[in-house]
Amino acid sequence: MSLTCKVGSYNKVLEELLKLKIPKGDIFLLFGPTDILIQFNELQDIDEFSKKWFTPIRTICCKDDLITKTMTFIVVKEGVSFAEEPFAFMFMNIRPQHLENAQEALLQIEEVISSDIVFGPYDLIVPVRAKDHLDLKRVVSKIHEIIPGIEGAATIIVAMFRI
Repeated sequence: MSLTCKVGSYNKVLEELLKLKIPKGDIFLLFGPTDILIQFNELQDIDEFSKKWFTPIRTICCKDDLITKTMTFIVVKEGVSFAEEPFAFMFMNIRPQHLENAQEALLQIEEVISSDIVFGPYDLIVPVRAKDHLDLKRVVSKIHEIIPGIEGAATIIVAMFRI
């Protein structure tokens, strides 16, 4: 799930998310068109997600209009689980006939931490590791050279957050 926050309010949103007992390691502050990405692991069904997470998170919207937009991604085919904090996330659109092959090829790239096929505005969400911005440029270029069927990609850098 991604959240876009009212300008200057992401710290307050982060505080509210932590009050909901979302593990800090599952919340990513991003530099990009969306401000916060939250991963929910081991959900049993959509009802659990809706009752336990989606509805409570939406109520944060009502508190001084802290959240201006939410976007939910449903993982269709999960990549490997990870605990490592990525340097960035790539949100990728892939031609349908290449989707599974693209996911498998991504998982063979050393800098790719995981790769999830999702329902939503993107086809794949890919956390990547890099040493710095220059290394990230190299990683993104490598992915664009190797992966078949890429129609578009947005790369969003993860920010460290402290509350």
